[in-house]
Amino acid sequence: MELLKQLPTMKLPAAWFTGDAWADVVHRGEAPSRIRANIVRFSPGARTAWHSHGLGQTLYIVEGIALIQSRGGEVLEAHPGDVIHTPPDEEHWHGAGPDRFMVHLALWETDDVSWLEHVTDAEYNGPRVSPRTPR
Repeated sequence: MELLKQLPTMKLPAAWFTGDAWADVVHRGEAPSRIRANIVRFSPGARTAWHSHGLGQTLYIVEGIALIQSRGGEVLEAHPGDVIHTPPDEEHWHGAGPDRFMVHLALWETDDVSWLEHVTDAEYNGPRVSPRTPR
């Protein structure tokens, strides 16, 4: 067993994010492990650009309200305790709602991430669906 040295919090790049977001690396596995785990904090309205992960991504919502959308889908509103899985190579974005900070734990394997264009305000402000609201 070892107590791992934690890296400083890093501000995430404007090329990949709209608004301010910061990450703390929880774990970055060394071969043969491929696990990646980060705590990511989004300021109100902040969000990722469209992107995909070669082996998928899982998000665990810790605090606030998360907005998540797969390309061509509806904007999903997720709350603390919700777990969202995006399959390999599915284009998506995620971020905070407009009026609250949001924190999630991001889990993925490898650095095989394809970063695409920024999410437009129209996409971000699209109709939301909550798993807590009956349809």
